[in-house]
Amino acid sequence: MRSGGKGTGGKGARGSGTGGKPAAGKGEGSRPPARAGKRPSHDARRQAQAAARSRPEGLPAATRPAPRRPAAAAPTRAEVKAETAQVLSTGVQQLVVTPDENEMRIDRFLEARFPQLSFSHIQRIVRKGELRVDGKRADSKDRLEAGQTVRIPPLKLEQQAERPRSAKADADTIGFLRSITLYEDDDVMVLNKPAGLAVQGGSGTTRHVDGMLEALTGKDGQKPRLVHRLDKDTAGCLVIAKSRFAAATLAKTFRSRSARKVYWALVAGVPRVRQGRISTYLAREEAYDGDQRMAVAQHGEDGAMHAVTYYAVVETAAQKLAWLSLKPVTGRTHQLRAHTTHIGHPIVGDPKYFNIQNWELPGGIQNKLHLLARRIVLPHPRGKGTIDVSAPLPPHMRQSWNLLGFEDAPYDPIVDAPDE
Repeated sequence: MRSGGKGTGGKGARGSGTGGKPAAGKGEGSRPPARAGKRPSHDARRQAQAAARSRPEGLPAATRPAPRRPAAAAPTRAEVKAETAQVLSTGVQQLVVTPDENEMRIDRFLEARFPQLSFSHIQRIVRKGELRVDGKRADSKDRLEAGQTVRIPPLKLEQQAERPRSAKADADTIGFLRSITLYEDDDVMVLNKPAGLAVQGGSGTTRHVDGMLEALTGKDGQKPRLVHRLDKDTAGCLVIAKSRFAAATLAKTFRSRSARKVYWALVAGVPRVRQGRISTYLAREEAYDGDQRMAVAQHGEDGAMHAVTYYAVVETAAQKLAWLSLKPVTGRTHQLRAHTTHIGHPIVGDPKYFNIQNWELPGGIQNKLHLLARRIVLPHPRGKGTIDVSAPLPPHMRQSWNLLGFEDAPYDPIVDAPDE
């Protein structure tokens, strides 16, 4: 008895009899009749016909290309900035770093995204660990990579009214910047920053170098950019990038420690070792008055960073004062001020770190920070040789040098110190 009913496509059959033998007249593996199974419904036939009409002629459905969808245009950085700046303190935000923000420092990223956020506020949320990058704590100097996610805590942003630009004010600012320019070409400026002028804005600080650079914005909209910082009370060489290319290249130069920096300072007392190396870890600490200072820390402590400084004694005054030439290998916040204090010779006039009890300021010397960013040497961002610029003593330090009988040394002993 044959199995499979009528033909091989009958109910319960798939090309062979139920006993495993091929159906009569059919070879093993032969196809079932085309009309096997249930007849498609009327609606199914209509759908199949419609699909066939929409299919490119002669192209089977299985190989038909997927329909193209118009790609959504990626938002520009200006659009991202404008949208983000309007988000007020409603909750935690997750911001994705754009390709244009690749290798940007975290504090600069926040300044660009939130123009209303003060510098002190940025430092505070980073210091407290409220800001996270890909879920991890970060330092304000860390560099971001495109695609990373930055977690921003609820922010209390202050809406700032747009102030009309004054042509006269811009002209005065440009004139001032030109008067303190030590070096300039198409890519780089080196300014002789006066003591007392802040590099960036902060709580209650409205006049600062970063704000002044707005007056030098070119027709292409590019504003000169800071590539490193000096403390407000430190005078001397401050490097400015005039183009995006120069800013990126110089930032790498400073990160790779290819820039050589020399500082001059007047310190209390005279170091017993005339030339030496200071190597410690430094970390932020909260002072009793709520101010922030850097303190010597142990390796492994939270926020501790290695700092290295070379020093050399240039001249002395009656074993009470010494002129030091300093060469920082690393670039930590307040590094020189903290290091000179660590070896027992704080910088004269330092309001944060001078810690010698009952020390009297010699007559005629002003109670101002005696620290000068004397010299900067770095490769030109476009490979045009080396930029080597020196700054003169600021007025209060010149007065002290004259009083103590110090003469500008024709040879600086620190130049022979190692670069690492």
